[in-house]
Order: sequence, then C-alpha cells, then structure tokens
Amino acid sequence: MATALHNLSDYDPNQVPDASNMCFGIVVSEWNQEITGALLEGAVSTLERHGALPENIHVKRVPGSFELIYGAHQMTLNDGFDAIIILGSVIRGETPHFDYICQGVTQGIAHLNATSQMPVIFGLLTTNDLEQAKERAGGRLGNKGDECAIDAIKMAKF
Repeated sequence: MATALHNLSDYDPNQVPDASNMCFGIVVSEWNQEITGALLEGAVSTLERHGALPENIHVKRVPGSFELIYGAHQMTLNDGFDAIIILGSVIRGETPHFDYICQGVTQGIAHLNATSQMPVIFGLLTTNDLEQAKERAGGRLGNKGDECAIDAIKMAKF
C-alpha cells in the first residue's frame, strides 16, 4: 500500500522466492491505458527480475476494469497458472460510476480469491485524479505493478 511511509516499489529482494518455475497470468484493463500500461510494464519486469521466464507470463487485455473479474475468472480455470494479477485504473469522475466499479471489482476479485485454487492479486488503482494514478504507476510512490508481481510470487509459494 502506498503511503507517506511506504513506496510501492520498495521491497527486500531477499524475501522474494525464485519465480523461475512459475507461470503467471496477468489481466490488464485497456481503460486508462497510460496508467495500466505502466502497471503492466512494472509487473512484467519485476516478475522477470525474479526469474520468471517471458514465455511463462501470459497477458490478456479486457476493455475496462469491471471486465477484470471475468478475465481473472477465466484464467483461474486454467491449471497452468501459479498466480493471476489483475491491473486496472479507475479515476473518480463526476458521477457515482466510480464507486460502483470499484466496489464491484473488489467484491469480484475477493470472491475469486475465496473460491479458486490460485491467488488472484488485486492491482486496481482507485484514485481521485490522474496525477494520483501516475504517482502509483511509476511515479513518486512507486509502481503498483511491482508490488503486485511480488505479491503474486509470494502467494504462489504460500
């Protein structure tokens, strides 16, 4: 979690298991591509830095953040993944749409975690504005994609 005391990209690499024999699924939203593209780059580079082979990182794109639930569910049906990462960005607007999407995705991914045989890592940025999203997608607060990759490796070894 990004706070004034913690950067999303800060972690002790010695506490991360070797990912060379792991396979990861990543579902990324096309909405807010500037942000989700940066999250994806962070996740993939961090997985590879910890030994994951490029051919063992499978990326699927969905139109928006709500569709992350369906995409992640489809990946849970594949026995080949050790963990799945969802990456999206919802930025508050003028209507309550933000609240419904954020709540729905959170509940959907929580349900998948409770019912599937593999961890589904929650990488949905929910920010008030574009600047906050940028700060968490490689900016001054690090990259949520990095954090999600580390979480995926650790939870795959749980």
